[in-house]
Amino acid sequence: MRVELSEVTLDVEVSGAGPAVLLVHGFPDSHRLWRHQVPALTAAGYKCVAPTLRGFGGSDRPEGGAEAYHPGKHVGDLLELLARLEIDRVHLVGHDWGSGMVQGIAQAFPERVASLSILSVGHLASIRDAGWEQKQRSWYMILFQLAGLAEDWLARDDFANLREMLGEHPDADAVVEPLRAPGALTAALGVYRAGLPAEVQFGPPLPLPPLPGPVMGVWSSGDRFLTEQSMTGTGKHVDGTWRYERVEDAGHWLQLDRPDRVNALLLDFLAENPIG
Repeated sequence: MRVELSEVTLDVEVSGAGPAVLLVHGFPDSHRLWRHQVPALTAAGYKCVAPTLRGFGGSDRPEGGAEAYHPGKHVGDLLELLARLEIDRVHLVGHDWGSGMVQGIAQAFPERVASLSILSVGHLASIRDAGWEQKQRSWYMILFQLAGLAEDWLARDDFANLREMLGEHPDADAVVEPLRAPGALTAALGVYRAGLPAEVQFGPPLPLPPLPGPVMGVWSSGDRFLTEQSMTGTGKHVDGTWRYERVEDAGHWLQLDRPDRVNALLLDFLAENPIG
């Protein structure tokens, strides 16, 4: 369905009935990232809300340069979406950049969050503290700052370099296809340029609020982009209960590689923390 918000119209999948679960994807995906989780959650009695973020897939790509895709803009969209759907309290689930966005919601409005599940990407302070190996794995974040050059490099030879980065993504072809539209790749990269500019990556650490518990962090052993330490260290930045789960034999897109395992973890964690 299409949901018109104050600044953008988002492509959103809404299904099921019961306590609400907001599922937020990251780069360069869409709400289809959660296609294995939604049936399991709705069958268990949850209402699933899975939006495609601004700048991705079938959602709007607003004008205004990278600042139109600042993580704060995405968080605002998600909060407005929940309001339009008349959802007060919610379980939050995020992957990749979506993890950062649901963390932002939880930090700003902890009273509205029943639980927070973060996949692959932990607290930013934990990522910064994860050492040299994590910095090496994050090399592409510097490349993505180079407007024009990054687009050319990623799209060259039928997106060969992006396809290499998406090497273990089960939906690589489907993910690349929408990025062929004029302006689509630049819009998708906007979240990196507005959210992780050079001064954030290399400047003095910014003070970051802790995450309100309960929080579950899930990391996969085959993740090429994030170290395990970047997730396990998140526990130091949680006020409340913290649970860590490691998923074996899965790459960065663990919910596609090991859907049964991820579904079981989510259902267990949500049941432990019901919406009162």
